[in-house]
Amino acid sequence: MNRPHSQLAPGTWAPARRLAQRVLGPLDRFLHVEAASGIVLLIASVVALALANSPWGGAYEHLWHVPITIGAGSLVFTQTLHFCINEGLMTIFFFVVGLEIRREIHEGELADLKRAALPIAAAVGGMIAPALLYLTLNASPVSRHGWGVPMATDIAFAVGVLALLGKRVPPALRVLLLALAIIDDIGAIIVIALFYSSGVAWTGLLIAGGGVLAVLVLQRFGVRRPVAYVAPGALLWWGMLRAGIHPTIAGVVIGLLTPVRSWFGSHGFLKAARGVVEEVGALTGREDHRADELLSPLRRIKQAQREALAPVVRLQAALHPWVAYGIMPLFAFANAGVRVDGSSLGHAASGAVLLGVMVGLVAGKPLGVFLASFAMVRLGVCALPRGVGWPGIAVVGCVAGIGFTMAIFIAGLAFDDPAMLAAAKLGVLLASAVAAVIGLLVGRLVLSGAPVPGAARTLEEAESSTEK
Repeated sequence: MNRPHSQLAPGTWAPARRLAQRVLGPLDRFLHVEAASGIVLLIASVVALALANSPWGGAYEHLWHVPITIGAGSLVFTQTLHFCINEGLMTIFFFVVGLEIRREIHEGELADLKRAALPIAAAVGGMIAPALLYLTLNASPVSRHGWGVPMATDIAFAVGVLALLGKRVPPALRVLLLALAIIDDIGAIIVIALFYSSGVAWTGLLIAGGGVLAVLVLQRFGVRRPVAYVAPGALLWWGMLRAGIHPTIAGVVIGLLTPVRSWFGSHGFLKAARGVVEEVGALTGREDHRADELLSPLRRIKQAQREALAPVVRLQAALHPWVAYGIMPLFAFANAGVRVDGSSLGHAASGAVLLGVMVGLVAGKPLGVFLASFAMVRLGVCALPRGVGWPGIAVVGCVAGIGFTMAIFIAGLAFDDPAMLAAAKLGVLLASAVAAVIGLLVGRLVLSGAPVPGAARTLEEAESSTEK
């Protein structure tokens, strides 16, 4: 006789389960809010700033220089905790970025050149203008190496600010910001690879090439389990490090190599599920069936469940919470702790770096995004998305000035001098806060949530109206 299925696992104490749901339920709902990851990042940054400028500032600095050793026998790898976070864990962050880029190129806003033209133009303008403004204020050879710092946009914070504007933001504007931020990430990755890496060592490139080849060979053999690609990914990471290219780029490469097509798909999953249900039904109908006979059909349904989605979708969904609520806040906690005193900001070069980063992000980003978008629309290359007007583009430009994660990351690559690095980080933090406030204020003033009658619905409509 079959017992009815219980909502509680065997051995679960019902009052304890209800208490856990009451305590963890609000936390679970919070983590599903779009702006939640930005809030966690903000908390981590504030705590880091407070610690760095407190009596425990020395302990905070010392913590990131604690050596971490990984190895066995004579093969030993020792680096600081700061290195393990910035060059190790952040590789997973860049892997998720690579997955997102791969998915957008396959089926998103970057799949069609006509749709991608506007965010590409906005992103390129939003990278060039901040860099030029920074160089205008930092002509000195000592400080001009930081021109890449104000180029980057932080997706989590930017999307979080738009989420705080609620229904005022049309869906197309949110999509435009996401596409712009992804293209911005591509630009930042290219800048890191070309301008913030040391001289290339060919032996390292050969090792990295071996890692890429191993990934391709595994794919040709039909290996679908992600764990099988950890070793080739580690080899690629090591090769990048040996080559003098920033090793986090390995995460982007692996992300771009991830398959975008599912094996089973929804129809294949349904077919496999029906077969397994029928087989399990036949087994349970027998009085002499054993529990271990369920193992084979359960393995098949598990495989069908895993392969119903493309690997790029499945991996992104699995890793995104760990990156958003674990790796990125840890990175912020390790890098946002800037000691604000006269020794770090006293000389002219540090002040110029601080000013250049702030002006580049707060003024350069909206200026570049708006002017580039306006030029491309006026030339007839692209059109504004449906429901989006020029006030919306202005809001996107303002929130694009929130640099944070990627900007702080580039600052760490641009400056070896502690005073200039502190100035650059402080500039990023202040500019991101100012840009967020301006974005919220401008959004509340100019966005009403009502349709924009003058916005062209598609590029074809814009072309036809131009012809008439």
